[in-house]
Amino acid sequence: MTPSTTEIILRPSAEDHRVARHAAAAIVLTVAEAAIPLPLPGVKPGLANIIVLVVLARWGWREAVWVALLRVLVSSLLLGQFLAPGFFLSLAGSVASLAVLGLAMHLPGRAFGPVSQSVLAAFAHIGGQLVVARAWLVPHDGVFYLVPVFALAATLFGLVNGLMAARLLQETSSPTAQQAGV
Repeated sequence: MTPSTTEIILRPSAEDHRVARHAAAAIVLTVAEAAIPLPLPGVKPGLANIIVLVVLARWGWREAVWVALLRVLVSSLLLGQFLAPGFFLSLAGSVASLAVLGLAMHLPGRAFGPVSQSVLAAFAHIGGQLVVARAWLVPHDGVFYLVPVFALAATLFGLVNGLMAARLLQETSSPTAQQAGV
């Protein structure tokens, strides 16, 4: 029995499986993070960005985009926020972050590794969210009074997430991890 044309077209590749695994990990982190009580709305650690940074370093920007956008879409569906303001804020932040990461990939690797990429992405994420919030949700410049708080959070969480991503990348590039097939 020969497979039909649709079966051949819909056969997932190794890349598809890898993207799905990483997107699932990012979704789990996003859903878990949603359960953490936060002192200020909109200030979250962004733990899923660790996965995006690792994917970016290992498999490139294209796969990082897939992982990030799948995370936004699926986690919004799971959390009941699809097409709600939080979805659009998350999407805007992710798109801005991905754009900055796409540019940051071309900077010298010695000076711009996972930690600096993470901080840049965190600032872009906050910037994207503030632009959407100002344009749509809070049509008043008062929203920009929150910039210092968000900048502090972006710096702190960007550093922590970047350090965690760098550690994961270091561990998975070790000879024992390569022998284990990581």
